Amino acid sequence: MLWEPPSERVRELIRQGAELAVRPPEEWLRELDAATLSGPHNKQLADDPALAAATRRANRSNLLFWAAANVQAPGHRVPANVGPPQLEIARDLVRRGLNETALDAYRSGQAVAVRRWTEICCGLTADPAELRELLDVSSRSIAAFVDDTIAAIAEQIAREREELTTGSHAERLETVSLLLDGAPIPAGRAEQRLGYPLAGEHTAAVVWSDGPEADLASLDRAAELVALAAGDPRPLTVLASAATRWVWVHGRPDAELLRGGAAALPDANVRIAVGSTAEGIDGFRRGHLDALAVQRMLARLASPHQIATHEEVELVALLTADPKNAEHFVRRVLGALETAETEVTDAVRLFIAAQCNASHAAALLYVHRNTLLRRLARADRLLPRPLAENVVEVAAALEVLRWRP
Repeated sequence: MLWEPPSERVRELIRQGAELAVRPPEEWLRELDAATLSGPHNKQLADDPALAAATRRANRSNLLFWAAANVQAPGHRVPANVGPPQLEIARDLVRRGLNETALDAYRSGQAVAVRRWTEICCGLTADPAELRELLDVSSRSIAAFVDDTIAAIAEQIAREREELTTGSHAERLETVSLLLDGAPIPAGRAEQRLGYPLAGEHTAAVVWSDGPEADLASLDRAAELVALAAGDPRPLTVLASAATRWVWVHGRPDAELLRGGAAALPDANVRIAVGSTAEGIDGFRRGHLDALAVQRMLARLASPHQIATHEEVELVALLTADPKNAEHFVRRVLGALETAETEVTDAVRLFIAAQCNASHAAALLYVHRNTLLRRLARADRLLPRPLAENVVEVAAALEVLRWRP
């Protein structure tokens, strides 16, 4: 693309606009994220919490990179952005088996960026000629920047793919993918390639980080914790992406032991989703799918919980598959109790868990029975219907509430 420098006046307008763009409102960033993660072609990005988080980081990096370049050298061609977030995206796409077509998500983000930039430009000048030149130069600049960045990431994807297709890691990932897809690979051959027996009970887990920069040591330590909590000295760990580990162990990890170990990790953004436990190759596959469902639920609810097991959240995952309907359900069932003090909602939840035995629930809460009864009475005043008439729905709604922020 030929690059004619704009007039001095338009360069000054670009600089002024870029100074505004380097501090984008949160509303703009949410719109940019929604555009890049919505639509049928971007579903694989949106459905994977680690990949979605990496995409959001790349969005912010691209926006700030272009704006900062135009503060420094307004109107000049902006070089491709090949910073850490873009390299992370390249690695993650390759390790998910995705290709360069996933980068089309940037095009959706480009449309949002151009529209928001146009709003800025219209506030900088009322002169039609200046505005025409300003919009022409900047739209070509944005288009060239996105094209160049996509091309640079595509090159990185090619390098990552070449690296991934050599060595034992590629063999493990390929074998696991065949097993998960139900391919007729002989069990003996799969075990030889994985170094992991497929007979017996398996529990799968997904370990990932949704922080801005994943601490790889913490991710690996969290994967080891899953094996330690299950008492399995020979787990299977697969590097699914730069910020994700897939883990399989024999037996069932102790959830409390896992929580205690995870709380001590240096990176508080590391999460662990534990799937179901079942026998053989079918259990190997089913457990992983359940762990992915738990991972998606935690991401969907923006849950603050670091650890979640399929056993704990299976009902919540089903109830919140449609977040808007889940929100309506909680509001309808709980009414004012939804925003009550935690001590009140916990009292109701544990009272129900104790099969409505007040003495047992009070012991679980370490409070006097009369204290529990007062909290239950307050809950009854806040609920749209008395608890005794609606125990099942209230229990389900409180479970959703428990896993939300």
